[in-house]
Amino acid sequence: MIKRYSRPEMANIWELQKKFSYYLDVELAVIEAQVNLGNFSPEVYENIKESATFDVDRIDEIERVVRHDVIAFLENVNENVGREYSPYIHKGLTSSDVIDTAFALQIKAASEIIEQDLNKLIKIVKQRAVEHKYTVCLGRSHGIGAEVVTFGFKLLNLLDMLLRARERFIQAKDEILVGQISGPCGTYSNISPEVELETCKILNLKPAKISTQVIARDRHANFISAIALIGAVIESFSVEIRHLQRFEVAEVEEGFAKGQKGSSAMPHKKNPIASENLSGLARVLRSNVLSAMENIALWHERDISHSSVERIIFPDSTILIDYMLNRFTSVIENLVVKPENMLKNADKYGGIIYSQSCLLKLLEHDLTREEAYKIVQQEALDAFNNGGDFRENMKKHLSKDEIQDCFNQEKYLENIDIIFDRFFD
Repeated sequence: MIKRYSRPEMANIWELQKKFSYYLDVELAVIEAQVNLGNFSPEVYENIKESATFDVDRIDEIERVVRHDVIAFLENVNENVGREYSPYIHKGLTSSDVIDTAFALQIKAASEIIEQDLNKLIKIVKQRAVEHKYTVCLGRSHGIGAEVVTFGFKLLNLLDMLLRARERFIQAKDEILVGQISGPCGTYSNISPEVELETCKILNLKPAKISTQVIARDRHANFISAIALIGAVIESFSVEIRHLQRFEVAEVEEGFAKGQKGSSAMPHKKNPIASENLSGLARVLRSNVLSAMENIALWHERDISHSSVERIIFPDSTILIDYMLNRFTSVIENLVVKPENMLKNADKYGGIIYSQSCLLKLLEHDLTREEAYKIVQQEALDAFNNGGDFRENMKKHLSKDEIQDCFNQEKYLENIDIIFDRFFD
């Protein structure tokens, strides 16, 4: 299922091979920056770039002895670079200069995929909102019928949330895409700020205004929060689909593939399994926010308590949101909408949901609001409690023309165009 809805390139970003390749990108960018600033000769960069390679198995072998992944990585690279050029690698750096800057490159690659996913989903939601702009359905509050809306209106609310989620995500991405090349405590003790500036320019990152031995983790917590909020938006409409697909409602249903089965025991079942899946996975994303928040408080200039957490929550959250966005896009694209059932539900108990219209019409009969409210409530509850017809009940109080006006669906939709125009220039 994961393979069906998530891209392999997202998972690849977090594989060891790719992680160490980002480490090497940072190391090479630092050397290139030193060359650009006139500190190293171009020959140094060319030779190192040509010979600097690594092998994950060899790194693992070295790490079993040194118990430090960056040192193991550097020793393996130096084995390939040779004695003459190895002193130029990692000169003046600390491990976190490489780790955090490479981490930003991983996050950048993951963010590009997530943005593509979001854009595709937003496009599909827009299309389906326009398709159902005037598809009349029952609006509900507290789960109880309220007044007439349209299914396009419901989708427009989802679109609005998705647009904000994308905006928050882009802001969080821009905030986190910073690098650091500042040395053991961030004071540039053995390397200059100019090298950091030039390195980040080469890597297309912004330099952190300040870093201790690590980049402050509030950035990372904000990023994970932005991902969790995307998940929460997906969940909000997944819950809507689950409610609307209930047996006694039957207004929408998830696409049901040929040969698909809903239950091992009950052949009639068509269950909203994707929406249920997405609702559950949104909880996982939210739980990762707590871990990201806990990562903000580190000892002094740095400890590594955050590192073990991030090795789990960043791959998990980015892979998961990629999966969720793609699966939810498929749900929306293939969602079966049932306008006839929507109209039937909106007209239950003889159009009981038009009670406010009747209340306002009675006010034109020289009644107080309290008197009008009492009449409408009595007639509505009579229809509801006795399986009656509210429209028929109100004929005792309103003329034929007034009844027609009160129960006119078009009146409720006359401002739908205005709402849609806010999203479609």
